[in-house]
Amino acid sequence: MPMTHNTTTDATEPPTTTDTRAATRPAPIAPSLLRLHETCERKEHAHHFRILIDAAEYFATLRTAMIRARHSIYIVGWDIDSRLQLVPGGAPDGLPAPLAEFLCALAEANRQLRIYVLAWDFAMLYAFEREWLPVYKLGWRTHRRIRFRQDGRHPLGASHHQKIVAIDDRLAFVGGIDLTGSRWDTPAHRPHAPLRRNARDTPYQPMHDVQAMFDGPAAQAVSLLVRERWRRATARAADATPDPMPRPDDAAGIWPADVAADIESVELGISVTQPAFEGRPLVAQIQQLYIDAIAAAKRSIYIENQYFTASRVGTALAQRLADADSPDVAVVGPQRTSGWLQEATMGVLRARLHGVLKQADRRGRYAMYAPTTGGAHGQIINVHSKLMTVDDDVLIVGSANLNNRSMVLDTECNITLEARGDPRIQAAIASVRNRLLAEHLDISPAQVQAALRTQRLNEAIAHLRHGERTLIPLDPVVSGDLEDLASHVSVFDAEAPVAPHELVRHFLPEERSRPLMGRLLALGTLALCVVVLAALWRFTPLRDAVSFATLVHGAQRVHASPFGPFAIVALYAIAASISVPVTLLIAVSGFVFGALWGSAYAFAGSMIAACVTYYAGASLGRDAVRKLAGSRINRISEKLGKKGFITVIVLRVVPVAPFTIINLAAGASHISLRAYLAGTVLGMTPGIVLATTFAHQLVAAVRHPSLAGLALVALIGAALVGLSVALQRFLARRS
Repeated sequence: MPMTHNTTTDATEPPTTTDTRAATRPAPIAPSLLRLHETCERKEHAHHFRILIDAAEYFATLRTAMIRARHSIYIVGWDIDSRLQLVPGGAPDGLPAPLAEFLCALAEANRQLRIYVLAWDFAMLYAFEREWLPVYKLGWRTHRRIRFRQDGRHPLGASHHQKIVAIDDRLAFVGGIDLTGSRWDTPAHRPHAPLRRNARDTPYQPMHDVQAMFDGPAAQAVSLLVRERWRRATARAADATPDPMPRPDDAAGIWPADVAADIESVELGISVTQPAFEGRPLVAQIQQLYIDAIAAAKRSIYIENQYFTASRVGTALAQRLADADSPDVAVVGPQRTSGWLQEATMGVLRARLHGVLKQADRRGRYAMYAPTTGGAHGQIINVHSKLMTVDDDVLIVGSANLNNRSMVLDTECNITLEARGDPRIQAAIASVRNRLLAEHLDISPAQVQAALRTQRLNEAIAHLRHGERTLIPLDPVVSGDLEDLASHVSVFDAEAPVAPHELVRHFLPEERSRPLMGRLLALGTLALCVVVLAALWRFTPLRDAVSFATLVHGAQRVHASPFGPFAIVALYAIAASISVPVTLLIAVSGFVFGALWGSAYAFAGSMIAACVTYYAGASLGRDAVRKLAGSRINRISEKLGKKGFITVIVLRVVPVAPFTIINLAAGASHISLRAYLAGTVLGMTPGIVLATTFAHQLVAAVRHPSLAGLALVALIGAALVGLSVALQRFLARRS
């Protein structure tokens, strides 16, 4: 995001600290990879810089830093969970453990403190892993000095993927770790750690990740970035500038005394990915930085990333591996992606890129690894980090995955430390890489450093591998049955997508997720109501006051008049638009007008109401629709992307929210009208036809009982139930 550049101390100036590793003679200054507006948005000075390895260290450090905050805390994330405990075993500070309660306690204790939480307004495809009702839990229930917003201002199918915390405009954390569940873990990555459980008390796999921590003008620049994100996401002008601009930098007191910096007094590059949207051009600084850094590599490239599918980065690696002086390339990622859809998308793309690099590698310089706890009861370690080192000269860390989305579509933020020949900075970069390898290989950083003095990177890894906790070589391949998919799966963002049928099960409690029994119960209730109504008309004075025949004949006279059908459709559409249950309207249509005309009226009225409320949602916008619909709106996607058509069908077949709410949410999310109407027609038409026919035949069977009539009612009811079950199973297979 555009920010004014401030000239800062060059990283090649003599260090101001007492670091004894500084060279006694000037080192040659290498050309910088950090070019403003090409590979970075800002270059700024940091007094201290550290890489926090794994979320246990990050969360504990962050909690301490937030307690010391004086005027502002900004939290920006792909996902934020109010139930997260930053220190699962209990913190000694006496403050509440859950994140939302902890933030409220901080705001209550300090009247000068303002806290801003900005989360991505997530897509339905990611809903299965999310906390439900975040607007309620982090908005309406929290302290008045805590503001919560969900940001959905991005292109269709994109996401806000940055993971940033900025404190007092002087301390910043940037990396791959969101403040959400299933992230916390220690470097030990024990197979069955008792504290590694999410908010639902469910254990999860060992998780490896990293986060950069720094202060000074570099932190102030990141604070400006998140303020700009907040301004763009906020509809009300009063919220656009939430507090005064950053205060002048003050190094005293902001860096925690118990946190040792990896290096002091350095210049950092701040790079972003920003998709083209609302008149703003594409900013692809992170992609260009990766390409340039790979081209500059001489001895080694070490990569840790959740995904490994970015096509242009892959091309740069292949070109460098084909050179006569190619560096070693070591890629550390998860042994396998989680979930069948990830495996069929990002897994396929990773295997394809791996094959390309193997073919380009003529000197045995490329290898892919996965960390594992090993043993009979071992577990895969889920690599979620986004980091690359080049030689001892470049360190890149941030939120950007090595996939195409992070290069051009999602919003991302990365931090770069560049040595440019400075031995002091080179030693710090090498130390970070060695610490990471030591964790994966279950040895000491000194052992890694000693091996790399005499061996190339992959030779050293092969030499140091031992025992059960280690790095295992990976050789992913594309299976024959998935080969045809490889050219079609690049549209997927593969961070925990969820199939529609899994989402339906998540929306519906177990006791409500039995479609056959539910349909039979609904049909039985409808039949009972009709029988009771018929009995009241026959055996009580009700028929003298309100004659069934009079009502039906009156409606039929309207139906027979020249403009009657238009009036009936209009009344139906109005009723459906103001949240009269559409199922009731369909049944009444069949009840009064018969199967043919009842179906026609119900279909026309439903489509008109669907269009009217769709455009109402589009006009009102997300914030207004969310306030109007309340908590239910978070059960419906506002970003359905490529799955919009299928999702609309699912919501019509299994209406997890009222008809009007679904329509408003669809309009606010800007799903294409064509996909929305097509899904509505396909999802509702069979049910309308069968429901009106069923209602008409049921009334006829009650008024004129006969064996044939009752058999026809039973047959239509069975068809209605069977169609519902068949559609749900079909959608499950298609998803």
